[in-house]
Amino acid sequence: MTQTRPRPAPGYELARRLAFQGEAADRAALAAEPATAPEILYYLAGDQATEVRQAVAANGATPPLADRKLSLDAQPEVRVLLGRKLAALAPGLSDHEQDRLRRLSWETLCTLVADTAVQVRAAIAESLQEMPDAPRCLIMRLARDADMSVAEPVIRLSPLLTDEDLLSLVTLPPVPATVVAVARRPCLSEALSDAIVATADAGTVAVLLDNASASIREATLDALIANAATQTSWQEKLVHRPALSARCARALGEIVADQFLALLAGREDLDPAVTATLRAKVADRLPGGEAPALVGTEAEFRAAAERGDRAEMAALLVAATQMPEAAIARAVTLRSPRALVALCWHAAYSPAAAVVAQSVMGQLSPDACLYPGPEDSWPLAPDEMNWQLELLTSV
Repeated sequence: MTQTRPRPAPGYELARRLAFQGEAADRAALAAEPATAPEILYYLAGDQATEVRQAVAANGATPPLADRKLSLDAQPEVRVLLGRKLAALAPGLSDHEQDRLRRLSWETLCTLVADTAVQVRAAIAESLQEMPDAPRCLIMRLARDADMSVAEPVIRLSPLLTDEDLLSLVTLPPVPATVVAVARRPCLSEALSDAIVATADAGTVAVLLDNASASIREATLDALIANAATQTSWQEKLVHRPALSARCARALGEIVADQFLALLAGREDLDPAVTATLRAKVADRLPGGEAPALVGTEAEFRAAAERGDRAEMAALLVAATQMPEAAIARAVTLRSPRALVALCWHAAYSPAAAVVAQSVMGQLSPDACLYPGPEDSWPLAPDEMNWQLELLTSV
């Protein structure tokens, strides 16, 4: 008995007619349908209408042979869509593929990574930039791209790039802009910052200084501050660097322009004694000595406390007590209620002002503060307070 060949399903016949005779919109809809037969998708990969080939390129069901054909498409917008699709599959592909079709997909993706059109390479970089399991060889290829729209997203964001990888990009950059891209990467190590500074490019160093999350050795900062006297574009950036040490802040105060000195003196995270010194420098630089010297009255002290300006409070205590600023800073650093009370007593402030000093300058909790005794008397005896003052100045 002769067996008859099964007839194609009606849906397949309709799809085949649409592929050969349908309008462009109908062919594009067919090309975007995951259920479309592989051979029909392969046929549509050669369609004259760009929109149809774009749909085939974006279709996850398109066979690898059709993808390979589309990787050579004359229109970059087709290759962009294909690159994005294959990049999403990249974690499951490698150059060691044994399966023929998966190997073909890998080779097609590698072809697109080397595409002559920047927008194709950039589309792949955008897809892979934060992917933790992307093929490392592709990440390295994209990071060394000469066009920064391709390389920079990968350099800045890829978790696969190690310090060694980044150091190689700094020491042997494909283009100068590569080093700038590394300087913008979040959370740079001290070793990488040193390597960037070693390039001696002022513009790149300026970018590094703008990167608040980059770790920079204090010794490196010292050198940059010394050079900032002539590299004036670095001054404002250095003034805004987080976690400046007292030594760096003082050194900056000696070389920065007037407007940056005022910004530095206005920082709230510096040691109060350092801030007091910087504010004195600001006053000294004003023409004709227009800034009046601080008197250090209790009214000024309380007003500074209301503003939460601990640096101003320290400066006022220096003025009122005529004690070294280091002694005031020591009392604040130690958060010593006894020392702060003694300083306010020596400044001829009231016991109530001493409570303000403890809570605002010392940032002590209410339970840790010393309060006035009966009839607003001082909580410590004069001998005790004199001893506290001697301690502050003897260290």
